[in-house]
Amino acid sequence: MAYVTSLFARKMVAAAGSGIDPRATLASAGIDYDAPWDPKVMIPAVAYYDMLEAMAKEVDVTELPVHVGASMRCDDYGALGLTWKAAPTLHGSCTRIERYARLWTGVVSYELREDPHGTLFILHREGERRLGLRLSNEATLASAVSLSRQVCPVPFSPVEVFAKHAAPKSKLFHEDWFGCPVTFGADLDAVLISKEAMERPNILGDEGISRYLISHLDAELADLKSATPLVAQAKDSIAQALNEGAPLMADIARSLGLSARSFHRRLSEHGLSFQTLTEETRRELAEGLLRDEQYSLADVAFLTGFSEQSSFTRAFKRWLGKTPASYRKSHK
Repeated sequence: MAYVTSLFARKMVAAAGSGIDPRATLASAGIDYDAPWDPKVMIPAVAYYDMLEAMAKEVDVTELPVHVGASMRCDDYGALGLTWKAAPTLHGSCTRIERYARLWTGVVSYELREDPHGTLFILHREGERRLGLRLSNEATLASAVSLSRQVCPVPFSPVEVFAKHAAPKSKLFHEDWFGCPVTFGADLDAVLISKEAMERPNILGDEGISRYLISHLDAELADLKSATPLVAQAKDSIAQALNEGAPLMADIARSLGLSARSFHRRLSEHGLSFQTLTEETRRELAEGLLRDEQYSLADVAFLTGFSEQSSFTRAFKRWLGKTPASYRKSHK
């Protein structure tokens, strides 16, 4: 499952204003409204998209992603944001994101591609072009421009902005904020930056600090790669324990040869909680079992750790927006 930082969700909710219930909206994505804003706390991308689409039913979201992108600050991204600021040029900043973005998101990768009119800073995001994904893409493009403006010594605007999805009812706000043409229905999602802007020295560019931060990010990247086996093993243990009810973290940790404290710490280092991991395992297991006709709905509820089928139905509808029965019918 792909994850994004909870910071994006919090920024979206904050920018939506009084038109939504912020506490309930964040809770729908598994975020505690009262908890500190920690960008290392990750949430499933699908939960983020679901949250955005629910918000769109309550408020006009046409301008929302641009407002959120504009609100992003280099310091919001921790060491990655500092590395962006410390890079000698904007090209160097973009190169850092191209390499290290996976520390912040598992759903987007970046590519720098030369173009006759400059350099394309391209974002790649797989998946259905659902509304939540489209809004997230727009916010990402806007944040790239916002961060560029923060390090550029002169006023910055890209040459052009491209988005694969169809244009909103009006794109006047987008073009006014970006300061350039915005082309919707394009064949890529990208910001086109002039060669001159890419080569211009950053305000706080510092090679020494940049090298130090890069070594830190390389270490984080190595840690991220090493987390995958632990997460996979933990999910296997959780799945095996679910038919006895919701598993305890201490029991799963013990099955992995870890103390509960060490297990919690290792998950936290990678922005995961035991609750999130258990919920994700339940959902994935439920989807797989529902595609197998030999299991009744009651069987699936039991095998995924629910004492009552009604509780399972409510949870499944929260996960995927449909009942287990309708999911099974659509996957026959």
